[in-house]
Amino acid sequence: MALVPDISSTDPFPEDVETSTAQAPGLSYFVFALFFIFGGITSLNDIIIPKLKGLFALNYGQAMLVQSAYFAAYFIVSIPAAAIVRRAGYMRAAVIGLLMMMAGCLLFIPASSSGFFAMFLGALFVLASGVTIVQVVANPLISMLGNPRTAHSRLTFAQAFNSLGTTLFPYAGSILILGSLATIDASRLSGAALDAFRTAETRVIVHAYLGLAAALALIAALVWLQRNRLAEAKAEPFRLVSALRLLRRPRFALGVAGIFLYVGAEVAIGSLMVNYLMQADVLAIGELAAGKHVPLYWGGAMIGRFIGAWVLRRIVPGKVLMAVAASALALLLISALATGSLSGWSLLAVGLCNAIMFPTIFSLACERLGPRAAEGSGLICVAIVGGAIIPWLTGVMADQTTLRAALIVPAACYAFILGFGSYARVPGRGAT
Repeated sequence: MALVPDISSTDPFPEDVETSTAQAPGLSYFVFALFFIFGGITSLNDIIIPKLKGLFALNYGQAMLVQSAYFAAYFIVSIPAAAIVRRAGYMRAAVIGLLMMMAGCLLFIPASSSGFFAMFLGALFVLASGVTIVQVVANPLISMLGNPRTAHSRLTFAQAFNSLGTTLFPYAGSILILGSLATIDASRLSGAALDAFRTAETRVIVHAYLGLAAALALIAALVWLQRNRLAEAKAEPFRLVSALRLLRRPRFALGVAGIFLYVGAEVAIGSLMVNYLMQADVLAIGELAAGKHVPLYWGGAMIGRFIGAWVLRRIVPGKVLMAVAASALALLLISALATGSLSGWSLLAVGLCNAIMFPTIFSLACERLGPRAAEGSGLICVAIVGGAIIPWLTGVMADQTTLRAALIVPAACYAFILGFGSYARVPGRGAT
């Protein structure tokens, strides 16, 4: 790979941005906190999936509806979220998103009382709607709070805090949620006994999300107190047709597709990780032990993002993206063909390859968008709906074949990302 001293030739956010960073000292810390929170909450899905799968006797395709309900919010809410950001400003929009996340957490109370799987899906959708707003705020904002020439590196560094959340939350969630799994087989119960069992067993989920609701309320209050620290220029009204015209730019359109496939692949692997590691020909461990391995998958992404923040200052981002996508493909092939520890640990290692993918695809796609960065971020967040579709397809494939064979679905996603990295490695190609 050719070394370069900087990445100014691939500047995704030129200097005519909508914010004044000189009047926003220290706001980066708040944005880092937002990345930490929505990353951690999203990763908890990997823990509640096996819990709900057992309680409601679901197959893999049905269990993946957890991710479908969660990530569908990105498709439905991202464009309205971009409009909210344009109208209310970044900081106020962040507060709106945090309060909606809190409301979603509180909806787990009636979901548990009802004993219906669909109620949990509804709570997850509301929670994810708030996460979507926060993410539409955070991605362009962290790029604007500093030198635009190092936006790739800074966004990758911020994503490392996202990965810190995805590493810590699943470990705590495994102890609180999976550690309480009952020895009773839900499939042997029916009627009132089954309803009572599900209500009792889902209380641990409620307790976890009530704690999150309290934390979100506190953070929303802190962000509200900082709402006037960022001076923002008056923005033009958000127009959907105008935003969609960004898809005429080949680089941006391919980047949107890349985000769709990357998120889908990453979420699909994380969602099936517990069940995959439990297999007799992989690690042959129990549900709690497998759940405690999930943080290693997300932890690899965290370590890789801290490293990637340094690497992306020195190596052309498109080439780095090509390298990690090729590595992910190789690891999936090893996991599918090997057995025992090699199979399990090679799949866990894919997390390290995921490290720089989202921020790099995002910043490459948004190259030279300038003041239309919020619109671009909104459209890209729509593409995160890949987390609703790709995991479901992977689950259906697992039901029809095996978990090993189902790895072909995320493998195809990484193959596309490899191609996008090759295309976008040339600065400015397809940016207009």
